[in-house]
Amino acid sequence: MKNVFIIGSKGIPAKYGGFETFVEYLTKMKVSEEIAYHVSCMAEDNEEFYHNNVRCFNVKVPNIGSAKAVLYDILSLKECLNYIKEKKLTNSIVYVLACRIGPFFAQYKRALEKIGVQVFVNPDGHEWKRSKWNYYIRQYWKLSERLMVKHADLLVCDSRGIEDYIQKDYQRYSPKTTFIAYGATVEEAPLSSTSSKLTEWYQKNGVEAFEYYLIVGRFVPENNYELMIREFMASNSKKDLVIISNVEQNSFYEELLKRTNFNQDSRIKFVGTVYDQELLQKIREQAYGYFHGHEVGGTNPSLLEALASTRLNLLLDVVFNKEVGAEGAVYFNKDKGNLANLVDSADLYNIDTINLMSKKAKQRILSEYSWEKIIHEYEMLFLKN
Repeated sequence: MKNVFIIGSKGIPAKYGGFETFVEYLTKMKVSEEIAYHVSCMAEDNEEFYHNNVRCFNVKVPNIGSAKAVLYDILSLKECLNYIKEKKLTNSIVYVLACRIGPFFAQYKRALEKIGVQVFVNPDGHEWKRSKWNYYIRQYWKLSERLMVKHADLLVCDSRGIEDYIQKDYQRYSPKTTFIAYGATVEEAPLSSTSSKLTEWYQKNGVEAFEYYLIVGRFVPENNYELMIREFMASNSKKDLVIISNVEQNSFYEELLKRTNFNQDSRIKFVGTVYDQELLQKIREQAYGYFHGHEVGGTNPSLLEALASTRLNLLLDVVFNKEVGAEGAVYFNKDKGNLANLVDSADLYNIDTINLMSKKAKQRILSEYSWEKIIHEYEMLFLKN
């Protein structure tokens, strides 16, 4: 039996973001009887429970601000070490999601190595580039990434772009890497087009089905909201630009408003957040097109969801997005007028062109990013190591 300990997500059942959804699917869709998963969960106690028939162990973490996630990973790693020793487990792997604990990693790695445990790391994507962090925290992220790359037995990259970056930037450590993507599902939303939940949302926000472009994502500068809003305002489109994001008390929102005066364009509609996943999927399906301006990180879950559900996808032309979208999307750059012209052209696409783009996007997900494929690749990886 291969015991695989997964730390770094907030835990399951999934209520949060990409890593949590990944762990949910990995455990829920487990095929091999030769793997036993143990999943750390951030909690208010240190209890154990079972979910998806796998052992979940709570890790109580004091609220110490932005360092809480770092402490959580350290305590989770310590718990894995103690449990493996106590149960005298052999043939174990610890899989760490994200590079938060680099300065503390080597000592635990040595202790795990002594008892024959391998440590895999998912480096995630360029956390040190994110604008929400100040200079000192960014420096910590970069250092942490370097030290975890240096000491990991294997780095599991969910983007070939990230894998190339790891191999190039950390060549001196001769890192051992492999590529396994993030997953998505292609299936129609269970919510009907006439659902009162959907029609009331449209009415409340003054939006009509297939008459809007959509953006969904964290409201931060590196997702290029200013570029997309400016360019849309410069386009001749008669459609709306619907932005689903949490902008409450966000200084970036206020600065953007001052710089662009987007409130004077009735087509720009900030509609807040949508936590209802069925409703959100239907909103994606009934968008005329989807804008994706992310340029930091690897395979972005929201991009996979868009390709799986929105007919027409307009993506910022960076290596991570092009790797995922391939021929199933159209691309824009940061040149003035580039996206505005693309929007004007897209508005004139006939239904055959749109349906062909939709088919290519969905086929891209089915062939390269289905959860069945991802789970199979992970199970093969864990069993052969």
